[in-house]
Amino acid sequence: MTDSLTVTIIGAGGRMGRMLVKAVAEEPLARLVGATARPGADGLGQDAGVLAGIKPLGVYLTSDPAVAIAKSDIVIDFTTPEATVETARLCAQAHAVHVVGTTGLGSEHVEALEKAARHTQVVYAPNMSVGVNLLIGLTRKVAALLGPDYDIEIVEMHHRHKVDAPSGTALGLGRAAAAGRGVDHDEAAILSREGMTGPRPEGAIGYATLRGGEVVGEHTVVFAGPAERIELTHKASDRALFATGAVRAGLWARERPAGLYSMADVLGLSE
Repeated sequence: MTDSLTVTIIGAGGRMGRMLVKAVAEEPLARLVGATARPGADGLGQDAGVLAGIKPLGVYLTSDPAVAIAKSDIVIDFTTPEATVETARLCAQAHAVHVVGTTGLGSEHVEALEKAARHTQVVYAPNMSVGVNLLIGLTRKVAALLGPDYDIEIVEMHHRHKVDAPSGTALGLGRAAAAGRGVDHDEAAILSREGMTGPRPEGAIGYATLRGGEVVGEHTVVFAGPAERIELTHKASDRALFATGAVRAGLWARERPAGLYSMADVLGLSE
C-alpha cells in the first residue's frame, strides 16, 4: 500500500470516537475523510480534529453517514447495536471495510454483520486490545485442559458510564470458555444472581459485573477447582489501545476478501 486509505469514524464526537480520530490522524497509512454523529448531538458541524484535541483536519461532523461512507475505504464503528446494523448495510453497499467495536450486540445484530460480510470485509470484536485477545485464546485452552472439575466465573469492571452488562469482552471470554469445554454458552451462562439461588449448577459459567469511577476495563476469568484457584486477568489503563487496534484491523482487512473476521484473525491468533 503506497497511498493512504480513507477512513470514516462513526460516532466521532463521543469519547471513543475522538480517540479513533486521533489514532487515524497518527497513522501514516490512513487519512480521515468522514466523521459522523447522531442527529442533534453536540459537535455537529465542528472539525473532528479540534474535537479530538489535535490540529484541525478539515473534516466536519455530519449526521449523514451515507455520504461519508461512500467515499471511504474503511469505516470504524464504536456506537450502538442499532446504529451498527445500519452502518453495516451502508458499508456493504459501498464495499467499505467495517470495523465494529460496538458492544452489546445480540444474535440479530451479528446476523446483520454476517449478511454484510457477504459483500465486504467486516472485522467484529468486542475488544480490539491485543492483550484481551490473547486472554480469550488462553481462556479457551485453560478451560479445555482443566475440565468440568473447575468452576468458571468471569468478573468484569468498567466505568460508571457504560450502558451494557456484562461487557462484550466478558461475554467473549465466556464463549471462549464454553468452546473450550465443548458446551453451549447460552445454556451454561448465569449472567447475574440474586436471592435464594440454591447451589451453583454444575458446569455453569457465571458472571459478575462491577461499575464505578473511570475504570477503562478490567476482566478476570476464575477457574475454581477442588484445591486451587487459577485466575487470568487483563487490565486496560488507556482507551487509546482500543483505537489503535481498530485502525490496525481496518488496514489489515482492506487486503482481505469479503468475510467476517475477528481480532484473532487480525493478530494471527486464530487456530
